Amino acid sequence: MASLHITRVKREFREVVSSEEAQKSQIKIEIIDESDLTKLKGTVIGPPDTPFEGGTYILDIRIPDTYPFNPPKVKFVTKIWHPNISSVTGAICLDILKDQWAAAMTLRTVLLSIQALLQAAEPDDPQDAVVAKQYKGDPELYRKTAKHWAQTYAGAPKTTDDAEISAKIDTLLQMGITETKAREALSTHSWNLEAAVDSLFT
Repeated sequence: MASLHITRVKREFREVVSSEEAQKSQIKIEIIDESDLTKLKGTVIGPPDTPFEGGTYILDIRIPDTYPFNPPKVKFVTKIWHPNISSVTGAICLDILKDQWAAAMTLRTVLLSIQALLQAAEPDDPQDAVVAKQYKGDPELYRKTAKHWAQTYAGAPKTTDDAEISAKIDTLLQMGITETKAREALSTHSWNLEAAVDSLFT
């Protein structure tokens, strides 16, 4: 007989597949391995009118044995620039994944809440302090950086090609820095090339 958490996952998986709301919001859950239903792959699409618009974000979902009494462990696999998501590890700061979880919540709730977080960041309760500081201090630069990351990592459509950003990344590539490291350093230092170089070589 399947244990409670596996029975529950099967039911919730069907719920997401058949839910009109899920299809409309373009959220998905996939089973990676039929023999292990505790490891799932989630997908959310970046919501309209956000820097993430049109991006496809993959999530790693782990179901604990104590589910549904404890929340699933969820993190972003796709890199993202957002105050409540670590730009390095993909860890998410979201109340329902911590102390506000209730057993009545489902994986569909989780994915829709994560998608809502992309629409409305909570910079006062950040997971990534650097991003939160940029979000509050220079919203325009934050949007530009988040959009650049969405285009680079999440396949969001390129509406504009920022030559200045590309040139700065190229400069660091010529110094032998990997593209990912170059992008992280420049983003962290608000695209200030000198500050990025200092951080990489000191």
